[in-house]
This record gives sequence, C-alpha cells and structure tokens, in this order.
Amino acid sequence: MIPSRLRYILLLIPSLFAAVLLHYLFWPSTYTVRPEKAHKETHNELGITLISTPGGCSNLPGIHDILVVMKTGATEALQKIPVHFNTTLRCVPHFVVFSDFEEKIAGVQVHDVLRSVDEKVKQTHPDFDLYNRLRQSGRAGLTAADMNDDQSTPQGKPDNRGWLLDKWKFLPMINESLVLRADAKWYVFMEADTYVVWPNLVAWLEKFDPNQPYYMGSQIEIAGVVFGHGGSGFVISHAAMHQLADYHATRVEEHDEYTGNHWAGDCVLGKVFKDAGVDLFFATPMLQGDTPWTFSYYEPKHHWCTPVGTYHHMTADDIRETWAFEQRWWANTHKPTLLHADVFEELVHPHLEDRKDDWDNASPENHDGVDSLEDCQARCTKDRQCHQYSYESGKCSTSKVGKRGNSKASMTSGWMSDRINHTVKDLGSCEKIKWITL
Repeated sequence: MIPSRLRYILLLIPSLFAAVLLHYLFWPSTYTVRPEKAHKETHNELGITLISTPGGCSNLPGIHDILVVMKTGATEALQKIPVHFNTTLRCVPHFVVFSDFEEKIAGVQVHDVLRSVDEKVKQTHPDFDLYNRLRQSGRAGLTAADMNDDQSTPQGKPDNRGWLLDKWKFLPMINESLVLRADAKWYVFMEADTYVVWPNLVAWLEKFDPNQPYYMGSQIEIAGVVFGHGGSGFVISHAAMHQLADYHATRVEEHDEYTGNHWAGDCVLGKVFKDAGVDLFFATPMLQGDTPWTFSYYEPKHHWCTPVGTYHHMTADDIRETWAFEQRWWANTHKPTLLHADVFEELVHPHLEDRKDDWDNASPENHDGVDSLEDCQARCTKDRQCHQYSYESGKCSTSKVGKRGNSKASMTSGWMSDRINHTVKDLGSCEKIKWITL
C-alpha cells in the first residue's frame, strides 16, 4: 500500500509537467517588450536611475554613446509618457525621465529634476506653487485648474501652472544628466510630445566630434537671444555639456534670477550657452517643431531631401501611427535614411483628396473678404502657387504646400491635386541626401 504522502506527490507530478510544458510553449520570449517591464533600472551612487532596454532591438552603431533625456511634468506625464516606452524609447539603451514630481509611470522611475534648486527660490517664487503642493500632497495636491492644457500664445502658456514651472527645469536638467552619466558622447533632450527618428539622428551625430562644443537645435530668437526650441528636441555634445555645467556652477544665483524674470526655459538655456561661449548650431529642418501632418515638405525645396530628425506636438495616437509607419518603412525598403520626401509620399500624399469636410489641412495664409467655401476654393484656383485651402465661418486660408492636417469640426479643406502631383514629379527622387553639417 502506497503511503498517503507519497500518493499525493505522485498525483502532483502530471500537473507540474503540464505546467512546465505550457510555460515553454506559450510564455513570451525574452524579446517580448511590455510597457511595464520593458526596461531595466540601474542606480548610480546618488540614487538616480539609469534606464536600459533589454534585447530584441536592432543595434544602431553609436546609440550606446547617447543619453536620452525626456522632460515632462506631473500635469501631463500620465497621459503623454507611457506611449514612449513601447515606441520612441523602446530601443534606446540609456534614457532618463525628468519631471517636477518623483513617481513611477508604467514601471519606470520618473525623477524630480528640481530637487537641487535653491530652497529659498522654491519657497518664495510663485512659479513653485504647483511644485510645493506636489511635494506636500502628491498627486492629491493637483487641482482641475492645474490640468489646464490651453493653447500656446506668442508668449507660451501664461495661464498654465505646469508650463510656468517648466522653465526652471532646463538648467538643473543639465547638471542632473551629468550626475547620471558624465561620459556620454551626446545628450539628446526631448519632451513628452517629441518624436525622434533614431536611425537618422544617430547617423547624423556620427558626422560630428563630440569633443567639440555643439549645441544643436531648431533655431528661435526671443529678444536677441538665439536658442534651440525645446519641443523640437535639441542635442548637446559631451564637450558642450561640461563647458556649460562648469560655467553655470559659478553663477547659479544669477541664473536663477534670470530664469525667474523670463518666460521660456529653452531661451534661458540658450542665453547661458551663449554666455558660456557655445553658439547654437542650426539644425532645422532635421530638428523641427511640426508634426508629419503639418510639416512644410517642399517649401523651401531643400526640405524634400533632408533626413527626418524630430517631430513636435505629437499626440499619443500620432506617435503610434508614425512609429508603426517607421517600422514598416525600414523593414520594407531597407534604405539607410528616412527623408522628408519619403514621409510625404507614404503618410501624406495618399490622403490629399479634392475636398474633405470636418478637416483642417493646416493652411497658414489667411485671406479677408472671402464669404463662402466656393469663393475660397476659387481664390486658390486663381493663384497658381496655391496647393490647398480651408474654410470655416468666414475664414479662408491657403497654402503653397500640400499638408495632411487633422480633423476639425465645421471646417472644410480642399487640395489642388494636379498641382501637388506636378510639384512632386518635378522634385523627383533624391539622388543626394541633404544632411545638415558644417
């Protein structure tokens, strides 16, 4: 007679065997990337987290020499950050997320980049009202007014508390990035609505020496200060990072005062770079501030054969669509470089219809005295350089470039297909890639 304990063990063996078999048949391989488990965390001696991806991504020569820094804020992070972990940051081996609030999002640690700002500044400057409530009460300290994502004005978003606080992140972000990884060759800075085409960007940076002081971005000027637009993404070389950090370390109080009196943190950063002896390297239209749906693809014409570096104002759906397109394009074409021309032909041109209701095709040129859709269309038809038009409530707009645009109720858009097709045919294929170099 078999003892009861032994009989119990014998009965368990088939179940254990079945469980092991199911594990090997159906358990995801090590190459499966899940948003909540896609990245490993390692910590340096100061407790800042370095994020690294596991296997399963194609190797990009030079990508391991780059630290990617994503800047966000508590009022937007939960809505905008998660999509990046399985798209734009999926195959980036080293990145960090900086915010105004320490938390974990989709399993990834987000760090308080303002922790080193002088406590007196944080307690006395009104911009830090949101930050201090977050420190005291966490997300429970946020109000409905804090979540106001109003439209940008020529002076940013003065009624948005998260935006007011954001300007204080730029200079601390430089120091915190160096604490995290002081030996990177390149530092790529992006925001929560920035999209980066990594194969192009990495190939572009290989053309430069990181031991020279480079500060690269989409050029903007405010009150005589030329700087790289933050949302378009900007790139800083190893040499420039250390040069700026050393300069800033001796003038922190002065720079805090300057920041407090300004409204744009990327402009503050550009001013300090200039004072430190580093001028902006103009990187437009590789680093630029439009989406694929609003970019000016062939006006001026040199845009056509320039590689795509970044997009801005990207929603989560925009990011998913562009990422899916990009993966298909690399796999199907086996080309080394994605050009603006390629994006137009694949993502924009097929969507340009004769007319589309409830659609805004991002036509920038406004015309007064046009009282109907038909008159707006006639105005565009009469102008041989006009490639599209849009109309809503007495407002007529036109454009010399075909753009896809986005949905918008009560607006109608139309395109001059023959003119667009003729222009694209004249532009032709790109025999020479127009990299932006010295």
